[in-house]
Amino acid sequence: MTTSNSEFEITKTEEEWRAILTPEQYEVMRQHGTERACTSPLDKQDTEGTYICAACSSPLFTSNTKFGSGTGWPSFFAPIEGAIGTSIDKSYNNMTRTEVHCRRCGSHLGHVFGDGPAPTGQRYCMNGIALKFIPEPD
Repeated sequence: MTTSNSEFEITKTEEEWRAILTPEQYEVMRQHGTERACTSPLDKQDTEGTYICAACSSPLFTSNTKFGSGTGWPSFFAPIEGAIGTSIDKSYNNMTRTEVHCRRCGSHLGHVFGDGPAPTGQRYCMNGIALKFIPEPD
């Protein structure tokens, strides 16, 4: 499964995406893969800052919405307003899940589930490899 370029502000050919992403990022972000749990250092990141899309640098989440979900992936209870898009995903054992992608470039980021903390009750379970962390300046 590959993400279509036609509906996003930032578009590139598959060759251009391959040139700017690592093979692992390409597999997750452009082919809707999933990194192994507990492999991303961003899961344990607790510094203040912003999480951006690893493909296009669009701001996606802030550290004040991050929480320890115990799942092995960085999790947030809310994205930055207007930063993400969602779609229905039935690719895993015919389960219906809500996929999360970057609004600007369409890169697959992870999934959102309804078992998160207050105030939203949402758990945006993100692939750390799809994110970069920008710490707040001192």
